[in-house]
Amino acid sequence: MALIVQKYGGTSVGTPERIKNVAQRVAKFHAQGHQMVIVLSAMSGETNRLIGLAKEISANPSPRELDVVISTGEQVTIGLLCMALQEAGVNARSYTGGQVRILTDDSFTKARILDIDGENIRRDLDAGSVVVVAGFQGVDEEGNITTLGRGGSDTTGVALAAAIKADECQIYTDVDGVYTTDPRVVPEARKLDTITFEEMLEMASLGSKVLQIRSVEFAGKYKVKLRVLSSFQEEGEGTLITVEEENNMEQPIISGIAFNRDEAKITVLGVPDKPGIAYQILGPVADANVDVDMIIQNVGHDGTTDFSFTVNRPDYDKAVKILEGVQSHIGAREIRGDRTMAKVSIVGVGMRSHPGVASRMFRTLAEEGINIQMISTSEIKISVAIDEKYLELAVRVLHRAFGLDQA
Repeated sequence: MALIVQKYGGTSVGTPERIKNVAQRVAKFHAQGHQMVIVLSAMSGETNRLIGLAKEISANPSPRELDVVISTGEQVTIGLLCMALQEAGVNARSYTGGQVRILTDDSFTKARILDIDGENIRRDLDAGSVVVVAGFQGVDEEGNITTLGRGGSDTTGVALAAAIKADECQIYTDVDGVYTTDPRVVPEARKLDTITFEEMLEMASLGSKVLQIRSVEFAGKYKVKLRVLSSFQEEGEGTLITVEEENNMEQPIISGIAFNRDEAKITVLGVPDKPGIAYQILGPVADANVDVDMIIQNVGHDGTTDFSFTVNRPDYDKAVKILEGVQSHIGAREIRGDRTMAKVSIVGVGMRSHPGVASRMFRTLAEEGINIQMISTSEIKISVAIDEKYLELAVRVLHRAFGLDQA
């Protein structure tokens, strides 16, 4: 008998029929003697619908009241799943985030989990019930409803697994595991049997949409055994996310290729080449809650230098407006931008012990006439910014060059 936390995403509970299918799967695990905690997202599209309703009332709704509205999506699915389980003869009890007492800070719409009280859950599990918890939500010290931001149900699932010391946290989604890259771009992409937390964290942060990045951070920090599976397949082992590579001799150089289409580049030309200029440029951008990714500062000449960085494309206009506001203060000659950027990244713990990975990547892209505009590296990843029109070609040729299409 194992204590298992299962999380089901919006597409997995998108219709009453799919909720009944989830109930059948859960009932099967329960019948095998496992203790089951189920974390649910809202039905697919429901959170967007609720946000739309709020925007029809107010162009800029209060974050506190917005959380009250959008948290209702998960309350619907947990109640429906409990009904389906009870119809199948399984005792089940639903909990909102507040009823569990998932304590968060008070950053409405993007709260972070501070603590979880697992007492109620353990009591129901010991009594033989399946516990069904609303993902994506919690409460602050004042009892206000909070939500965890996009993908927050993954974080709820992993955090609960850590709090109650579950044997495994299973994330059920519409794919059957983590692939070497997006199969829609590269049909030869392979499902990985295992991937390390480090690699998964890089993949998630670089554009892979399989898991929400905060959930991977949580799992790695608390050593939660994490597995990605498909809710639409009865069989399959999915992908196990492990603490460390189990066999270095078998570890591939590269485990996967991630990409992000929503990049934009901003270049500040002719700024004084002096200490503190990077802060004067990026400080106001950071104060506006705009994330900066890749950064390049050219070698100075004639006392000036050029400074380039990338942001998410939806933040482009905001960032440019901020820089135009401080242009005269920082002494910049010109501000240029390019919305048509994309980022391609190769990820793998194997590159720690294999020299020449970067040169192979750059040569492969050069042979296809793909110009690299910016480069960023870490110990286990190399990212390049390129023109968006070359994105899919770059992913395909790199996937082949590093042998990711081979078992």
